[in-house]
Amino acid sequence: MTRSLLALLCALAPMALSAQTIYRCTDAAGGVLISNSRVNKNCQAIASEESPAAPSRPAAKASANPTPAGFPRIQEDTQKSRDNDRRHILEQELAGEQRKLDEARKELAAQDAAHAGAERTAPYRDRIAQHERNLQALQKELANLR
Repeated sequence: MTRSLLALLCALAPMALSAQTIYRCTDAAGGVLISNSRVNKNCQAIASEESPAAPSRPAAKASANPTPAGFPRIQEDTQKSRDNDRRHILEQELAGEQRKLDEARKELAAQDAAHAGAERTAPYRDRIAQHERNLQALQKELANLR
């Protein structure tokens, strides 16, 4: 029933431009009727147009997401301090991840020197790939801060 109602609404949507108001009416048996005229007193307006002319666009807002009036404000120096802390933490993570990548590469080189097969070196290669992805993600985060 929901799909048929949606299909009916989609079919009537172009008619909404010519009609002033579209009503959703429920009869005594619970059936739903969509109409441009009020059939009975159990009708609710679901789409209305203020004038028969083409719909007007609302005035452009200064901001797409305006800040609510009661939203707490943060001082600029406090925000800069938080940004610097975040940058410092990300740089520490980046340095640690670089160390782990270097260690993983040394371990892979040791396995290659021991003439280990591809099956034995696969986990080492996977670890290297993971550390490289982590480095890229951290570098991207740092680039977004600057």
